[in-house]
Amino acid sequence: MAKNHSQRFLDIVDDAKSRVLECTIQDVKIRKEEGEEFLLIDVRESHEFSTGRIPGAKHISKGIIERDVEQLIPDASTLLILYCGGGFRSALAADNLQKMGYTQVISMDGGYSGWKAAGYEIESGS
Repeated sequence: MAKNHSQRFLDIVDDAKSRVLECTIQDVKIRKEEGEEFLLIDVRESHEFSTGRIPGAKHISKGIIERDVEQLIPDASTLLILYCGGGFRSALAADNLQKMGYTQVISMDGGYSGWKAAGYEIESGS
């Protein structure tokens, strides 16, 4: 289901991506397989998260991440990998977390849809 994003939205995503480190879904899969320590954060909306997610992901939706992140993840040097549906909202959230002082934030390009399309394991909703 392709999204028809507005040009203004794409412009702010491109702006955020100019400051954010990105990785691929394959990078995340390898990091997980190698046992690398990081927090995988799903920034999609609650209804999206409840239908399925990448195993081990924690949910902090983009709408509240700036408000709640310091209480949930007080160590600003924690390695965080954020994902959304395709990689746009996670880039916006990653940009804001960096502005808040988080020093190791990565946005996963391709998001949940790319992970699922690659045939990687997913957790079903509850």
